[in-house]
Amino acid sequence: MGARANGSDEPTGTRHPGAGPPPSSPAHPEPGHAPPDNAPPDHTPRDPTRPDHADLFAAMPTPYLVLTPQLVIVDANPAYLANTGRTREDLVGRPVFEAFPGNPHSTAPDASGSRIRASLERARDTCRPHTLPVQEFDIPDGSGGFTKHFWSLISVPVLDGEGRCRHLMQRVEDITDYVRQQAMSDHPSGRGRRWHRRVLEVESDLFARGAELRAARQAEADTARRLAALSGVALALGRAETLDDLARVVNERGLVALGAHGGGIGVCDGAHQLRLVLTDGIAPVGVGPDTVLSLDAPYPSCVAARTGARVLLPDRAATEAFSPQLARLAAATGVHAWAAVPLESGSGRIGSLSVGWMHSPGLEESDLELLQALAGQSALALERIRARADERAQHAVVEGMAEALQRSLLTEPPEAEDLQIVVRYLPAASLAQVGGDWYDAFLLGDGRIALVIGDVTGHDRHAAAAMAQVRNVLRGVAHSGRGSPGAVLGALDRALLDLQVDTLATAALATVEEVGAGDRLLRWSNAGHPPPLLLDPDGTVTVLEREPDLLLGVDPSVPRSDHTQLLAPGSTVLLYTDGLVERRGAVLDEGTAWLAGALARWAHLPLEALCDRLLAELEGSVDDDVALLAVRVRG
Repeated sequence: MGARANGSDEPTGTRHPGAGPPPSSPAHPEPGHAPPDNAPPDHTPRDPTRPDHADLFAAMPTPYLVLTPQLVIVDANPAYLANTGRTREDLVGRPVFEAFPGNPHSTAPDASGSRIRASLERARDTCRPHTLPVQEFDIPDGSGGFTKHFWSLISVPVLDGEGRCRHLMQRVEDITDYVRQQAMSDHPSGRGRRWHRRVLEVESDLFARGAELRAARQAEADTARRLAALSGVALALGRAETLDDLARVVNERGLVALGAHGGGIGVCDGAHQLRLVLTDGIAPVGVGPDTVLSLDAPYPSCVAARTGARVLLPDRAATEAFSPQLARLAAATGVHAWAAVPLESGSGRIGSLSVGWMHSPGLEESDLELLQALAGQSALALERIRARADERAQHAVVEGMAEALQRSLLTEPPEAEDLQIVVRYLPAASLAQVGGDWYDAFLLGDGRIALVIGDVTGHDRHAAAAMAQVRNVLRGVAHSGRGSPGAVLGALDRALLDLQVDTLATAALATVEEVGAGDRLLRWSNAGHPPPLLLDPDGTVTVLEREPDLLLGVDPSVPRSDHTQLLAPGSTVLLYTDGLVERRGAVLDEGTAWLAGALARWAHLPLEALCDRLLAELEGSVDDDVALLAVRVRG
């Protein structure tokens, strides 16, 4: 803020009472700190090759005001004092808006200087220069009044060694004459050379400041673009399922925002190795995109992962000086600048993110912040991927044990001279091959063959464990009791209650016994299970539909019934679980009708081929487990 109040080159402002004459010596060595009057002269010889910054500050033709972060004036160069008509004694030590209070009667939009204050505070708080558009702000005329002035202002922070704002410099230019000339193109003074020169000077200054504004806007646009790219990368990282997915997202999308030629994600593999997934352009010839290095290897990615320090190699000289191995890599790939940052999470240091350029990237602090943000997001994604992989591995172990248990219970059927027994099991594709379906066939003590098909509710390892209990208890009851199928299922139901096997299950238990002349008698009991199907030698299919009894585990006190069917030589009986006939959006009767039709179509096939054909009809994908038990009377 400031100007010559009357347009002359001489100061016209008033001074405080008792103020001395304006200083004629150069500006003081440090803003706001003048040497005492009785200080001995400094006869220390100066280095003629080093500029005296106090002399430079005093000689600058552009007005500058120096402020504390609290907006208290600590110094002003002679150009500023001449431009405002004030003295140092009149300004130093005073808050800037006390020294320049503004015109209380002005109708200007910013008569109180609020925009100017906001510009100073923004430069102070962001530690970045801030340029204001043209401002109208009146200053005292020395006689109790104010004169209208227009200003071009730039606020610049002066930082200390730790990057904090120590002082503020405000560059001030009075453009009142120029604004008036723009408003009155026929101003008579515009004919003079001095006025013309003044217009050119101001226009040049405004052009330069316009360029500064454009650069600032471009920087803001670049920042917005990078933030948008980072947001896109974060969304893509959230969908990454593997380390290769993570590396592809970082290399194909994250590095674009940094203008990098390539990069790599390194993951600590144990205490001494780093597994690297590299882009093609950054991997040397003969080395694949996935490689393993020792953490002690002299590469930026290894150093960052091992030490947790950020590695910055801004040019070819720094790269070649880092290590002979990296120099050879640079010669082979043409990548001459590197940056590597560690990947860290709550569990510690887990790897590194490395980036390479084929030219010196001229990294700014915003670039490094972006790289660090990308590393942070990558570390979170990597932790999630590793945790999910561990969960899958543990789940696979558990499911593998359950599957092994289940398959150990699905034993091969016994050999019989007059009967052929075939069994099949098809797990549901989405249920990790674990469920509660089972089949069984075994000899009873009296020579009969027992056939069992069953389904325990559930589709997990708990269902498989419950199935094992039901199967084994049924075997014991059937072998020791030697009763009819209905009697055995009733005893099984009571035993499950006594043994506190808390589960529900459907089951069909059948026995086959000889009745003479090659005929066999099928006797069965059905505890809520789909009905058996009978395929006669002539190809006729009959659904052995009877009124089913209650499921096992509902009410052991309810008696169970038996049913019989005479089987001629060549007859086939099919027992199955509901996964074979249930379809989404279809009733169970439709599935049973489909099975009867398929059984009739393939009646001429051998029993093994018939069972395989039925399962092939399911097109290789089922929503539930499928168990089959087929028995054919030889003859």
